[in-house]
Amino acid sequence: MKKYAIYKGNTGYYYYEYCDTLESLQGSSFENIITEDKLPVVLDGKGGYYHFDKDDDYAFVEIIESDKEYPLPVEKMFFKNDENFQLGWISPDGDTYSCDYYGHDKAAKALAAKFCPGKTRYETALGKAGWIKIIDSWDGTARTHGQFVYSFSGKITNRQADKLFDLGLYENPEVRKLIDDCEDYW
Repeated sequence: MKKYAIYKGNTGYYYYEYCDTLESLQGSSFENIITEDKLPVVLDGKGGYYHFDKDDDYAFVEIIESDKEYPLPVEKMFFKNDENFQLGWISPDGDTYSCDYYGHDKAAKALAAKFCPGKTRYETALGKAGWIKIIDSWDGTARTHGQFVYSFSGKITNRQADKLFDLGLYENPEVRKLIDDCEDYW
């Protein structure tokens, strides 16, 4: 069983592998690099590590143990139905899963593992299952960023349309087109 340091971000909780013994590093690329005096450490998942001090990390929440691929539920990693939702995924049932600007792929992988198990093309699997993606729409010159709604199939459900209305995205041109093209909406 592995240990994980859990942190809270704006769009969900995230985790890094936590190592507090030399034994926990056995078999890893850090086995002969990290010494006892450097423990405990957090492995950043990108080939690096840093010394862990819970008092110096404002976002730290807790240490947990897990043997699952995802030590946290998907609803915690990507806040489900968060009142501050801006970017992320919307299920066919209208549930939102938040992520940041660059988190759509990571979110898609975790969501597909739960809702479309066995699929390896995560975004495509979600799209074929009726999920829509809310991404940042910045043209590089405007002072503010917007939100763009993408549907793999070119269709949305009534619940997704209702959620887009609640989010204030109902008048976006691409949303209006999705609604106009959706024969079963009305």
